[in-house]
Amino acid sequence: MSEHPILFNTDMVKAILDGRKTQTRRIIKPQPFLGDKFQNYEPQVGKCPYGYEGDRLWVRETFAEPFGKGMGVIYRADYGENLHTWKPSIFMPRWASRITLEVTAVRVERLQEISGKDAQQEGFPWHGIGATLQFGYRPPLTWFSDLWDSLNAKRGYGWSNNPWVWCISFRKIE
Repeated sequence: MSEHPILFNTDMVKAILDGRKTQTRRIIKPQPFLGDKFQNYEPQVGKCPYGYEGDRLWVRETFAEPFGKGMGVIYRADYGENLHTWKPSIFMPRWASRITLEVTAVRVERLQEISGKDAQQEGFPWHGIGATLQFGYRPPLTWFSDLWDSLNAKRGYGWSNNPWVWCISFRKIE
């Protein structure tokens, strides 16, 4: 078993804590080269940087140390946007992480191969009529493709580009 850090934004941390998020997709870098002739061929890719079944991921999230370095942390997912000077998740040390995930499966797929069920496991926010009124109803795939583009389109990995991704399933253990 090995441990690997993984970044999540505040909304996805909340989804993990709520039990709504049990999957994540991450871009394979570099993207395997495929000519038009081989579009349905699953490429040979290197080792997954997030590990494999049985490995653990420790979640890096936006945090603050309001009492000074090493004197305890608070998390933006719990306190909102404007309470403290938040530190970006990339700077979170292992000791400050409060969420550990166990990898239950890893596979390679094209982004647009995601199913509706998998889109729900990505943290879909709909939980009955209250969420419908708050967010407006969008099907899970529409919600996921919009979320994906908000995070990845500027970097050239938008939904319409259909990049190859690592699909990582997990369960929260801490």
